[in-house]
Amino acid sequence: MARDRGSVSIEVAVLAPAFIGMMVLAGVAGRTAVADEAVESAAHDAARAASIARDARAGRAAATEAAQRQLDWSGLHCIAPPALAFKGSVGSEETSFRDAYGGAAGVPATVTVRVTCTVSFDDLRARGLPLALDGKTVSASFTSPLDTYRSRG
Repeated sequence: MARDRGSVSIEVAVLAPAFIGMMVLAGVAGRTAVADEAVESAAHDAARAASIARDARAGRAAATEAAQRQLDWSGLHCIAPPALAFKGSVGSEETSFRDAYGGAAGVPATVTVRVTCTVSFDDLRARGLPLALDGKTVSASFTSPLDTYRSRG
């Protein structure tokens, strides 16, 4: 019995860093899952806002505002402002975002918005542990149709 004295202290000293590391890993996994959902929602809202606009300039502005509003609402903070990429299609041909709005009325057209955000894990760092937690880049895209029978300009 005397030989077992102090073994709990050693076990705690050995297992505590592993336990803290697992907690940080769970935080990273949770933050990534929340970021995936937030960016997916931002891409959906951005594409929908762009498809309602009458021209490419207004569509780009509406998409940017909608994506930022959705990311703000979800509480997701990107390391840098989110990057948005725009493209379109007219008929079955892929084209630029601007050209999608230039298609003739009656011809199906779509706009696609890709939202990319690098999520920060800085607040998940544990003091004293040498964990290198860089940000994770998350992106999603969504395609929304333009009104086929509305004039575009």
